[in-house]
Amino acid sequence: MKSADVVIVGGGVIGASVAYHLAARGCRRVIVLERGARPGEGSTGRATGGFRAQFATPVNVRLSLLSREKLLAFRDETGVDPGFRQCGYLFIAANEAELDALAAAQTVQHDCGLEEAWGLSAEDVKRLNPAVEGAGVVGGVFCPTDGFIRPLEILRGYAQAATRLGARFEYGISVEGLHVDGRGRVDEVMTTDGVVEAGCVVNAAGAWAGVVARLAGVRVPVVPLRRQVAITEPCELLPEEMPMTIFVADGFHLRVRERRVMLLWPDEPRVRDPFDTSVEDAWLSEVVRRAHERVPCLRRALIDRERCWAGLYEMSPDKHALLGRAPGLENFYLANGSSGHGVMHAPALGQLLAEFILDGAATTLDVRALRPSRFDEGEPNAAPEFL
Repeated sequence: MKSADVVIVGGGVIGASVAYHLAARGCRRVIVLERGARPGEGSTGRATGGFRAQFATPVNVRLSLLSREKLLAFRDETGVDPGFRQCGYLFIAANEAELDALAAAQTVQHDCGLEEAWGLSAEDVKRLNPAVEGAGVVGGVFCPTDGFIRPLEILRGYAQAATRLGARFEYGISVEGLHVDGRGRVDEVMTTDGVVEAGCVVNAAGAWAGVVARLAGVRVPVVPLRRQVAITEPCELLPEEMPMTIFVADGFHLRVRERRVMLLWPDEPRVRDPFDTSVEDAWLSEVVRRAHERVPCLRRALIDRERCWAGLYEMSPDKHALLGRAPGLENFYLANGSSGHGVMHAPALGQLLAEFILDGAATTLDVRALRPSRFDEGEPNAAPEFL
């Protein structure tokens, strides 16, 4: 029978980050179990690679600031370039109510140390992104240190660095059961490749987190949410360094990656199967219409239908991560429910969960707001819908 001090279920970017941070602190009997045949087959490989610290709650701002610090040191730490480019995030308001909400969030950001974020007039918005149709824009906010990252490179960096330190990644293996002993400890992980004896277990299963938790008799309120991405053929219509541009009214946003424009709009999915990775024709038509209306130069762009895709967010009820020990189990830890922010927060979440496991509590940041028990306690986080 195989055994490990820590068994991590899920080999995406969060699981890899946890493995690395444990191994870097000397906990090297770590096994990561990933059901995909190779790295990046899950949600990490379908992430669009945005990074921002412009959030409306202190805990998310501070997670981003810690992750940003770690991304800037990532190449030195792991030997891999995370592709972090600080092109900025531009949020655009169409009315005073939206502008007031952005300003309120910015007050939170400034209080947390994100001093470089600032408010914009309508003229400032046009200056920062001249391609945007100015009619109906009243202003916005901008942070120049936000930007873009390479999800698969961050995954590769953490996985390779963890492996060098002694952690093991096993692919093509599904978890079928978790045995809980009489003391409330998960002591065995049953897999398609046999049983693994575990000192403790980490649930880093992304959109499948709720399924994995049920194997241990725990309810984790995380559900998959399907998100779609349209992408153009290569073009020179928008510059590569254009900031991520987000319209507060409906969440429509766009960015440029390798000369292709990515178009995103968080609608309510019509497809019943959340794990369907195809893109709906009706959604594609609507997101293109919105792009043409708000960024007129894109009327000359051609959509590369074959390269459009859908992926999964792992949503919690308050759109914040669940981080720490699962209630009722002594050695079952959660790193779930990041709600679309998993890749950008993975560096911080991995470090913090390693602290929970090795020190008994997170010591770098106060993450009480992310405790898994908060929903049962009636204390979910509150934040504006668009942030």
